[in-house]
Amino acid sequence: MQLPAGSRVAVLAPMPAELRPLLRPLSLRPLRAASGARRAGSLGTIEIVAVTTGIGFERAARAALAVLGAERIDHLIVVGVAGGIGPGVAVGDLVVPEVVIDVASGAEYRPARLGAQAPRGFLASADGLLAEPAAIARLAARGVVAIDMETAAIAAACERRGCPWSVFRAISDRADDGSTDEAIFRLSGPDGRPDLAAVCRFVATRPWRVPQLVRLAGGMTRAARRAAAACVEALAGP
Repeated sequence: MQLPAGSRVAVLAPMPAELRPLLRPLSLRPLRAASGARRAGSLGTIEIVAVTTGIGFERAARAALAVLGAERIDHLIVVGVAGGIGPGVAVGDLVVPEVVIDVASGAEYRPARLGAQAPRGFLASADGLLAEPAAIARLAARGVVAIDMETAAIAAACERRGCPWSVFRAISDRADDGSTDEAIFRLSGPDGRPDLAAVCRFVATRPWRVPQLVRLAGGMTRAARRAAAACVEALAGP
Protein backbone atom coordinates (compact mmCIF):
# COMPACT_ATOMS: atom_id res chain seq x y z
CA MET A 1 0.00 0.00 0.00
CA GLN A 2 1.15 3.53 -0.81
CA LEU A 3 -0.40 6.72 0.47
CA PRO A 4 -2.14 8.96 -2.07
CA ALA A 5 -0.80 12.43 -2.76
CA GLY A 6 -1.92 15.02 -0.25
CA SER A 7 -2.34 12.54 2.61
CA ARG A 8 -1.95 13.78 6.17
CA VAL A 9 0.07 11.41 8.34
CA ALA A 10 0.67 11.38 12.09
CA VAL A 11 4.00 9.91 13.20
CA LEU A 12 4.10 8.89 16.87
CA ALA A 13 7.34 8.04 18.70
CA PRO A 14 7.41 7.34 22.44
CA MET A 15 10.77 9.01 23.14
CA PRO A 16 12.57 12.06 21.68
CA ALA A 17 15.52 9.81 20.76
CA GLU A 18 13.19 7.76 18.55
CA LEU A 19 11.89 10.84 16.74
CA ARG A 20 15.28 12.53 16.33
CA PRO A 21 16.36 10.57 13.20
CA LEU A 22 13.19 11.78 11.45
CA LEU A 23 13.68 15.50 12.04
CA ARG A 24 15.73 16.17 8.92
CA PRO A 25 14.20 13.62 6.47
CA LEU A 26 10.67 14.85 7.23
CA SER A 27 11.66 18.54 7.63
CA LEU A 28 10.02 18.54 11.06
CA ARG A 29 9.75 21.88 12.88
CA PRO A 30 8.22 22.67 16.28
CA LEU A 31 4.65 23.95 16.40
CA ARG A 32 4.76 26.82 18.88
CA ALA A 33 0.99 27.11 19.21
CA ALA A 34 0.49 23.40 19.83
CA SER A 35 0.49 21.79 23.24
CA GLY A 36 2.93 18.97 23.89
CA ALA A 37 5.94 17.91 21.84
CA ARG A 38 4.41 18.33 18.38
CA ARG A 39 6.14 19.06 15.10
CA ALA A 40 4.99 19.54 11.52
CA GLY A 41 6.76 18.70 8.29
CA SER A 42 6.36 17.03 4.92
CA LEU A 43 7.81 14.51 2.52
CA GLY A 44 6.94 15.27 -1.08
CA THR A 45 3.19 15.81 -1.13
CA ILE A 46 2.65 14.02 2.20
CA GLU A 47 1.93 16.33 5.14
CA ILE A 48 3.31 15.19 8.50
CA VAL A 49 2.47 15.88 12.11
CA ALA A 50 4.89 14.24 14.56
CA VAL A 51 4.34 13.67 18.27
CA THR A 52 6.37 12.18 21.10
CA THR A 53 3.96 10.29 23.33
CA GLY A 54 5.96 9.39 26.42
CA ILE A 55 6.32 5.86 27.75
CA GLY A 56 3.45 3.50 28.55
CA PHE A 57 -0.13 2.78 27.55
CA GLU A 58 -1.85 5.76 29.14
CA ARG A 59 0.45 8.39 27.64
CA ALA A 60 0.49 6.68 24.24
CA ALA A 61 -3.30 6.39 24.03
CA ARG A 62 -3.79 9.96 25.19
CA ALA A 63 -1.36 11.29 22.59
CA ALA A 64 -2.92 9.25 19.80
CA LEU A 65 -6.46 10.35 20.63
CA ALA A 66 -5.33 13.98 20.91
CA VAL A 67 -3.72 14.08 17.49
CA LEU A 68 -6.57 12.16 15.85
CA GLY A 69 -9.10 14.50 17.41
CA ALA A 70 -7.28 17.72 16.56
CA GLU A 71 -7.17 17.47 12.77
CA ARG A 72 -7.75 15.24 9.77
CA ILE A 73 -5.32 12.33 9.85
CA ASP A 74 -5.42 9.83 6.99
CA HIS A 75 -2.85 7.41 8.40
CA LEU A 76 -0.92 7.02 11.65
CA ILE A 77 2.56 5.50 11.98
CA VAL A 78 4.18 4.23 15.18
CA VAL A 79 7.97 4.40 14.97
CA GLY A 80 10.62 3.50 17.51
CA VAL A 81 12.52 0.71 19.23
CA ALA A 82 11.58 -2.60 20.84
CA GLY A 83 13.10 -5.45 22.80
CA GLY A 84 13.84 -8.58 20.82
CA ILE A 85 12.49 -12.03 21.67
CA GLY A 86 13.78 -15.34 20.32
CA PRO A 87 16.56 -16.29 17.88
CA GLY A 88 14.90 -14.80 14.81
CA VAL A 89 15.84 -11.18 15.54
CA ALA A 90 19.02 -9.34 16.49
CA VAL A 91 19.85 -5.83 17.62
CA GLY A 92 19.31 -3.47 14.70
CA ASP A 93 16.74 -5.66 12.92
CA LEU A 94 13.57 -4.03 11.64
CA VAL A 95 10.22 -5.32 12.94
CA VAL A 96 7.12 -4.75 10.80
CA PRO A 97 4.59 -6.98 12.57
CA GLU A 98 1.69 -8.92 11.16
CA VAL A 99 -0.17 -8.62 14.47
CA VAL A 100 0.15 -6.48 17.61
CA ILE A 101 -0.88 -8.15 20.88
CA ASP A 102 -1.95 -6.44 24.11
CA VAL A 103 -0.27 -8.68 26.71
CA ALA A 104 -2.73 -7.81 29.49
CA SER A 105 -6.02 -8.19 27.62
CA GLY A 106 -5.01 -10.57 24.85
CA ALA A 107 -6.54 -8.25 22.24
CA GLU A 108 -5.00 -8.48 18.79
CA TYR A 109 -4.66 -5.66 16.26
CA ARG A 110 -3.61 -5.90 12.62
CA PRO A 111 -1.60 -3.01 11.16
CA ALA A 112 -2.20 -1.74 7.64
CA ARG A 113 0.66 -2.63 5.34
CA LEU A 114 2.55 0.46 4.22
CA GLY A 115 5.45 0.38 1.79
CA ALA A 116 7.31 -2.57 0.36
CA GLN A 117 8.41 -4.24 3.60
CA ALA A 118 6.59 -7.55 4.12
CA PRO A 119 5.16 -7.94 7.64
CA ARG A 120 6.41 -10.85 9.74
CA GLY A 121 5.98 -12.01 13.31
CA PHE A 122 4.00 -10.63 16.21
CA LEU A 123 4.76 -7.56 18.31
CA ALA A 124 3.58 -7.62 21.94
CA SER A 125 2.85 -4.53 24.04
CA ALA A 126 3.00 -4.55 27.85
CA ASP A 127 2.19 -1.57 30.04
CA GLY A 128 5.37 -1.90 32.08
CA LEU A 129 8.69 -3.69 31.98
CA LEU A 130 8.17 -7.38 31.19
CA ALA A 131 11.21 -9.37 32.34
CA GLU A 132 9.76 -12.63 33.70
CA PRO A 133 11.36 -15.48 31.69
CA ALA A 134 8.24 -17.66 31.73
CA ALA A 135 6.05 -14.85 30.39
CA ILE A 136 8.56 -14.05 27.66
CA ALA A 137 8.79 -17.75 26.73
CA ARG A 138 4.99 -17.89 26.35
CA LEU A 139 5.10 -14.90 24.02
CA ALA A 140 7.86 -16.46 21.95
CA ALA A 141 5.78 -19.63 21.61
CA ARG A 142 2.98 -17.50 20.09
CA GLY A 143 5.31 -16.10 17.44
CA VAL A 144 6.19 -12.84 19.19
CA VAL A 145 9.55 -11.47 18.03
CA ALA A 146 9.54 -8.12 19.85
CA ILE A 147 7.94 -6.28 22.75
CA ASP A 148 7.26 -2.61 23.46
CA MET A 149 5.13 -0.50 25.81
CA GLU A 150 2.90 1.59 23.54
CA THR A 151 1.82 0.13 20.20
CA ALA A 152 -1.26 -1.82 21.33
CA ALA A 153 -2.63 1.26 23.12
CA ILE A 154 -2.11 3.39 20.00
CA ALA A 155 -3.66 0.67 17.83
CA ALA A 156 -6.77 0.62 20.02
CA ALA A 157 -7.06 4.41 19.78
CA CYS A 158 -6.74 4.30 15.98
CA GLU A 159 -9.36 1.60 15.61
CA ARG A 160 -11.68 3.55 17.90
CA ARG A 161 -11.34 6.55 15.56
CA GLY A 162 -11.33 4.53 12.32
CA CYS A 163 -7.81 5.58 11.29
CA PRO A 164 -5.49 3.14 9.47
CA TRP A 165 -2.17 2.62 11.24
CA SER A 166 1.21 1.01 10.65
CA VAL A 167 4.26 0.13 12.75
CA PHE A 168 8.00 0.39 12.19
CA ARG A 169 10.03 -0.73 15.18
CA ALA A 170 13.62 -1.95 15.37
CA ILE A 171 15.40 -4.08 17.97
CA SER A 172 17.47 -2.03 20.43
CA ASP A 173 18.13 -4.75 23.02
CA ARG A 174 17.11 -8.22 24.09
CA ALA A 175 13.98 -8.61 26.20
CA ASP A 176 14.85 -12.24 26.92
CA ASP A 177 18.36 -12.02 28.37
CA GLY A 178 17.81 -9.92 31.50
CA SER A 179 19.96 -7.04 30.26
CA THR A 180 17.20 -4.46 30.76
CA ASP A 181 16.05 -4.68 34.36
CA GLU A 182 14.09 -2.30 36.60
CA ALA A 183 17.24 -0.34 37.52
CA ILE A 184 17.98 0.33 33.85
CA PHE A 185 14.36 1.10 33.06
CA ARG A 186 14.23 3.80 35.74
CA LEU A 187 17.09 5.75 34.14
CA SER A 188 14.51 7.43 31.88
CA GLY A 189 11.62 9.63 32.93
CA PRO A 190 7.99 9.15 31.84
CA ASP A 191 8.63 11.34 28.78
CA GLY A 192 11.45 9.07 27.64
CA ARG A 193 14.21 11.57 28.34
CA PRO A 194 17.24 10.40 30.35
CA ASP A 195 17.05 11.20 34.07
CA LEU A 196 20.58 12.53 34.47
CA ALA A 197 20.48 12.43 38.28
CA ALA A 198 19.40 8.77 38.17
CA VAL A 199 22.12 7.97 35.63
CA CYS A 200 24.77 9.57 37.85
CA ARG A 201 23.58 7.59 40.88
CA PHE A 202 23.54 4.39 38.84
CA VAL A 203 27.10 4.90 37.59
CA ALA A 204 28.35 5.82 41.07
CA THR A 205 26.82 2.76 42.73
CA ARG A 206 27.19 0.23 39.89
CA PRO A 207 30.34 1.20 37.94
CA TRP A 208 30.75 -2.37 36.67
CA ARG A 209 27.55 -1.90 34.63
CA VAL A 210 28.82 1.08 32.65
CA PRO A 211 29.81 -1.09 29.63
CA GLN A 212 26.23 -2.41 29.61
CA LEU A 213 24.87 1.14 29.49
CA VAL A 214 27.18 1.93 26.59
CA ARG A 215 25.98 -1.15 24.67
CA LEU A 216 22.33 -0.30 25.34
CA ALA A 217 22.84 3.30 24.20
CA GLY A 218 24.49 2.09 21.01
CA GLY A 219 21.65 -0.35 20.37
CA MET A 220 19.08 2.39 20.93
CA THR A 221 20.77 4.71 18.43
CA ARG A 222 21.14 1.99 15.82
CA ALA A 223 17.54 0.80 16.19
CA ALA A 224 16.04 4.30 16.17
CA ARG A 225 17.84 5.08 12.92
CA ARG A 226 16.72 1.80 11.34
CA ALA A 227 13.07 2.30 12.27
CA ALA A 228 13.15 5.92 11.08
CA ALA A 229 14.70 4.95 7.75
CA ALA A 230 11.97 2.35 7.18
CA CYS A 231 9.30 4.92 7.99
CA VAL A 232 10.75 7.42 5.51
CA GLU A 233 11.08 4.76 2.84
CA ALA A 234 7.45 3.73 3.25
CA LEU A 235 6.24 7.34 3.12
CA ALA A 236 8.34 8.11 0.03
CA GLY A 237 6.87 5.24 -1.96
CA PRO A 238 8.38 3.60 -5.04
